[in-house]
Amino acid sequence: MRPYEELIVPIPDYPKPGIVFQDLTPAFADGAAFAAMVDDLAAHFAGAGITKVVGAEARGFIVGAAVALRLGAGFVPCRKPGKLPRTTLRESYVLEYGTDALEIHADALTPDDVVLIVDDLVATGGTTTAMVRLVRASGAHLAGLGFVMELAFLSPRAVIAEETDAEVFSLIAVEGEPRT
Repeated sequence: MRPYEELIVPIPDYPKPGIVFQDLTPAFADGAAFAAMVDDLAAHFAGAGITKVVGAEARGFIVGAAVALRLGAGFVPCRKPGKLPRTTLRESYVLEYGTDALEIHADALTPDDVVLIVDDLVATGGTTTAMVRLVRASGAHLAGLGFVMELAFLSPRAVIAEETDAEVFSLIAVEGEPRT
């Protein structure tokens, strides 16, 4: 077991009944575990020519910025609507407990960029597919998607595959619904 796996805490009925939230913040708080997590994600995509890492608010910022630093790439934040000061591109999406939207600056990515999307967790794939569509709208090349944890029992790869054939890599795949 990798050092970060044992630090993830399942929280039942959060943010609503029936959801088992996977709290990665204890793994972020442990220096060795966080470094291992970032190193493992970055190592998988090393050599892919990544120029920009895109991460969603808020936990995607934590992991994505650190992976970008390891890869020597820039970081592009995907923010909730109205949080970015310049002209933006926007994509709406459905998540497991509601709807939302993400935005990036319209000039954050160019057709010359090779992009890696990074997030802490992929569940139903809604947030991820919104980020894929934003990368596509910018004209950049999507090289891959990296996650700390994938709730495989929710089949996010099938949803992602409808949007892109880019590689999907997860450090941890949860095959059965988590129990507490």
